[in-house]
Amino acid sequence: MQWSEEALEEINKVPGFVRKMAIKAVESDAKKTGRNEITADDVHKARERYIKFAEKTPEDKNKIHIAVVRCETVSEVCPGIACFRAFNTRQQQFAQYGDNAEMIAFFTCGGCSGRRVSRLVDTLMKYDIDVVHLSSCMLLEGDYPKCPHAQQIKRNIEKKGIRVVEGTHH
Repeated sequence: MQWSEEALEEINKVPGFVRKMAIKAVESDAKKTGRNEITADDVHKARERYIKFAEKTPEDKNKIHIAVVRCETVSEVCPGIACFRAFNTRQQQFAQYGDNAEMIAFFTCGGCSGRRVSRLVDTLMKYDIDVVHLSSCMLLEGDYPKCPHAQQIKRNIEKKGIRVVEGTHH
């Protein structure tokens, strides 16, 4: 595929960690139309189609952005249905939020000792994260072992200036 100078300028504005994926999407769309040259317009159209929905908007300033971190081990048997149900219906630990709240991330800790959490919270700060919930599976004893690192994970998140709520659906 040939890329125009303008198209290269536009694709270089895409964050590096997703640029290869963006290039493939733009080239795939062009191939479907039988073209071999990529223009800036192709990059703009791909952005509208694949990326724009995930970009921040002015309305986002009025929303409460929530993330849930959950146990890596439990994620092997739990798809997170109860966490999402509690959020969607504003029940249990999500009862404190109104319609202006949105869940922007749902991720696992990365295994003991929560090695992934700090890096992911740093990324979420770019998206104006307001609060992180420690999932119920990290805090309950019984069906699953209680996370021995939950309090340290909580302190690490709070050190970044992010509020932490213990629990999701319990």
